[in-house]
Amino acid sequence: MSFRHILIQKSDFSLSEEEARMQRECPGFGALCTFTGYVRDYSESDSIRALELEHYPGMTENVLNDLISEAETRWPVQGASVIHRVGQLDASDRIVLVMVASAHRQAAFEACAFLMDYLKTRAPFWKRELGSRSSQWVEAKDSDFDQANRW
Repeated sequence: MSFRHILIQKSDFSLSEEEARMQRECPGFGALCTFTGYVRDYSESDSIRALELEHYPGMTENVLNDLISEAETRWPVQGASVIHRVGQLDASDRIVLVMVASAHRQAAFEACAFLMDYLKTRAPFWKRELGSRSSQWVEAKDSDFDQANRW
């Protein structure tokens, strides 16, 4: 089993602190791939001023842990970190960090993309867009499932 770091939190995260944690906890990796997602300021029908995120405590962390386990069966993952924010986030705030360390770049790229694709479709998060004219709950799109199905 590789190093794992899973957090669900309201506060922001530091990319440099998370990279330093990965270097401390699993030294010697050859590649580190990171994905940082931000709250967009638009949707298909409205401009977005904020996003509210809810999750199912305990279950969410378990699902994320299972996703990392699945990634480890597919690629030589040395370390993985997933941080997801909840609560109300403003447009342009950081929402998610997925970080994967591996011996080689291709494994790091693919495992990181896999984790993000499955995070969007399997993890129990609920999102509500707060727009300039209305608010609405949003679900994963068909394109999100298409991306996840490629694995």
